[in-house]
Amino acid sequence: MNAPTTFGPSLAASGGALPGSGRPEFGQASASAMSMKWSALHDAANVVAMLAGIAAEPMRPEIRNFPALMRDVGGWRRELAEQGIDDLSAIMEPGLAALLAVNARGVNPAPAALALWQEFHAARSALLAFSPPAESVQPRRFM
Repeated sequence: MNAPTTFGPSLAASGGALPGSGRPEFGQASASAMSMKWSALHDAANVVAMLAGIAAEPMRPEIRNFPALMRDVGGWRRELAEQGIDDLSAIMEPGLAALLAVNARGVNPAPAALALWQEFHAARSALLAFSPPAESVQPRRFM
């Protein structure tokens, strides 16, 4: 194939960086990733609740729709929501792994699971507080 070997000015001539490089904006794809992470967090939280001996809470619409709402709002709220979901994932992943390891050894994980559940619930409540008042949200979706 006769594919070009360069695509514009060389990187050396431009200082070694691609123009406009930085944090990419993926729009719809990043919102979908945020929705998948949000859903996975709640699946993990349901396992933690089970290990704590409490009933998993139902997914209310304001919780389920949080990623889509943050996508519609955009700006600083979306950035903080994405960062908060990543931070909450960083807490839940090793916490759940530790709880499962303790449970596999035959030790009661309920006290530790309850503590992790409370941390999850508090962090999720803080994330949900980023939601703007309902009347100020203008959906960017086509109807």
